[in-house]
Amino acid sequence: MECLQQFLHFLFVASLLISSTAISDQIPKPYVVYMGNSSPNNIGVEGQILESSHLHLLSSIIPSEQSERIALTHHFSHAFSGFSALLTEGEASALSGHDSVVSVFPDPVLQLHTTRSWDFLESDLGMKPYSYGTPKLHQHSSSDIIIGVIDTGIWPESPSFRDEGIGEIPSRWKGVCMEGSDFKKSNCNRKLIGARYYNILATSGDNQTHIEATKGSPRDSVGHGTHTASIAAGVHVNNASYFGLAQGTARGGSPSTRIAAYKTCSDEGCSGATILKAIDDAVKDGVDIISISIGLSSLFQSDFLSDPIAIGAFHAEQKGVLVVCSAGNDGPDPFTVVNTAPWIFTIAASNIDRNFQSTIVLGNGKYFQGTGINFSNLTHSKMHRLVFGEQVAAKFVPASEARNCFPGSLDFNKTAGSIVVCVNDDPTVSRQIKKLVVQDARAIGIILINEDNKDAPFDAGAFPFTQVGNLEGHQILQYINSTKNPTATILPTTEVSRLKPSPIVASFSSRGPSSLTENVLKPDVMAPGVGILAAVIPKSKEPGSVPIGKKPSLYAIKSGTSMACPHVTGAAAFIKSVHTKWSSSMIKSALMTTATNYNNLRKPLTNSSNSIADPHEMGVGEINPLRALNPGLVFETDVEDYLRFLCYFGYSQKIIRSMSKTNVNCPKNSSEGLISNVNYPSISVSTLKKQQKAKVITRKVTNVGSLNATYTAKVLAPEGLVVKVIPNKLVFSEGVQRMTYKVSFYGKEARSGYNFGSLTWLDGHHYVHTVFAVKVE
Repeated sequence: MECLQQFLHFLFVASLLISSTAISDQIPKPYVVYMGNSSPNNIGVEGQILESSHLHLLSSIIPSEQSERIALTHHFSHAFSGFSALLTEGEASALSGHDSVVSVFPDPVLQLHTTRSWDFLESDLGMKPYSYGTPKLHQHSSSDIIIGVIDTGIWPESPSFRDEGIGEIPSRWKGVCMEGSDFKKSNCNRKLIGARYYNILATSGDNQTHIEATKGSPRDSVGHGTHTASIAAGVHVNNASYFGLAQGTARGGSPSTRIAAYKTCSDEGCSGATILKAIDDAVKDGVDIISISIGLSSLFQSDFLSDPIAIGAFHAEQKGVLVVCSAGNDGPDPFTVVNTAPWIFTIAASNIDRNFQSTIVLGNGKYFQGTGINFSNLTHSKMHRLVFGEQVAAKFVPASEARNCFPGSLDFNKTAGSIVVCVNDDPTVSRQIKKLVVQDARAIGIILINEDNKDAPFDAGAFPFTQVGNLEGHQILQYINSTKNPTATILPTTEVSRLKPSPIVASFSSRGPSSLTENVLKPDVMAPGVGILAAVIPKSKEPGSVPIGKKPSLYAIKSGTSMACPHVTGAAAFIKSVHTKWSSSMIKSALMTTATNYNNLRKPLTNSSNSIADPHEMGVGEINPLRALNPGLVFETDVEDYLRFLCYFGYSQKIIRSMSKTNVNCPKNSSEGLISNVNYPSISVSTLKKQQKAKVITRKVTNVGSLNATYTAKVLAPEGLVVKVIPNKLVFSEGVQRMTYKVSFYGKEARSGYNFGSLTWLDGHHYVHTVFAVKVE
């Protein structure tokens, strides 16, 4: 009888789950319907006809009694075709079978990947151009280049966006400056030439999703978009600092380049459909380069046709617009890099030769140098009680939670007036949360023991904070356990300049290889993304974030691949201003083949663990914008290359034709291994069997240097991997400006796993550096 009751209970629970799932499947949710390439005439009346056809398509699958849902959240018609709308799972499935539809996928929520850096790139690494007379990044007039920044909006009053000395807006600009409750057309100028914002989808208490207008403004309420825009193209601002830290001249990589801001994100994240709409608008408006410091979580990467950034960037590339994206902040684990489509320029993060140090002084006189940014009023003269989190746990709270400073884990009566030591056994609780927990427990400071992200200083505002590694942390805990009344103080942050070695790969920077395909090397390059001073919104978002007696700062220090991405955007704009006829792939190639692989000690680049960095961490190396002006040779990756990539990846010919509006024919022998032959500025081979014959990869280069030039190949390969280049000499003349060569890899004696090396073409003036990654099995 008891078994029967248990069985009946099981059936009851199962029926509830099935019923709940069925109901959930019928709740309309936001979806993206991607319909491939758009017609060249999809503007004006043609665009209205297309919108009507999309509404008609919706009406064919949405029941008439729910006609209020026959509405487009966003409509894409310029760079590509499609729309976003509220659909049930069944309706989405029905649409996916429609002949004109390429893919249908739930609208994903993407995340933000959240000065001295430009001077460091220009001079401190010895990055001298190959020829004399090359302009410095901030000297050349680049006022006809337009950058589109897709982010959280912009704070137009920032000094970084003044337009003094900048000429008239280029006549080709077709964008707008949208007004809002706190944003007027007059907020745009000859520097900030465009600003847009978008509707968002909101979920009500009954779990129903509906379209809701934003607060109606392109104005940045987060600070992320303002920061990234000023890194890419902010004008010169003297005596900029963050409450005295990092003081100097703030400027972007291309100070006279124009900026157009597209507000797609909030604190909660970014709708994929809205990002798609912003890319469509940016291409229509006439931008040259799009900068996106946003991405999907590395845990939930979809394929390329369910990734809004990959879709939008593909069509932007078709229209000649370079898309630069951050690689993500999920390092140092492998397979965490995002935004990995070959038509995207994927950027890893490094430090510069500056750090922010916050010193701990113990009651026994010992000093420890921690990292972090705090503007505390603690001094040497007064010591404070020092406690370990697990010693001051609240009642009934496990010691493991208290030592990690979980929310609600500390006893206020035991922590008041103390400095609390926390560890990071559980990385789900961020530094910001730990700091707020300790602050809320009426403590006066926090020492965090954590090796992760130690190289990226956390900004604690006026609250005393510092972070140390395990070695220092062990000594601090030993001190606490060895004395009856342990005490300490945390001193305000000081700046450490001329740091060596630098650059190093940031610990948080997402690593390759790509989880979607290992036959394209990702990330592509590395750029400064640690402790970057740039413009922010001058608002205090929480108590204690501004030092007592100070006004909110116009500049702040932030870290992330979000900061690395606009460095490359600015460098690309600089190159585009000099080489106006260069395609986006030529600019990308120039920055990749001239990247540097050594630090300011003239030694190989390293990571945060002091090991030599490999290409899955740093791509081909740290960008060198000045050398990229004169790369000698470039790899041109055209739309046909990308279409072949899609064939090799396994997409159907029908889908690829819809994406390209061409009669492309996929090779009959298409396979993922052939992706390595796409004409990319680096080489990645996902599988080289030790017993197989040599694998041969083909590349084609274009001469952009002297008409008559002879290049000789120099190979640097790991022991056991046999690499041959045929021919090993390229002779260019007035009639021969493009040449093809082959690289063969033979791995019988190579070690198993990834083997890294390089092929460099030299002509006595240029060093055209191509990195390769070959996995031997």
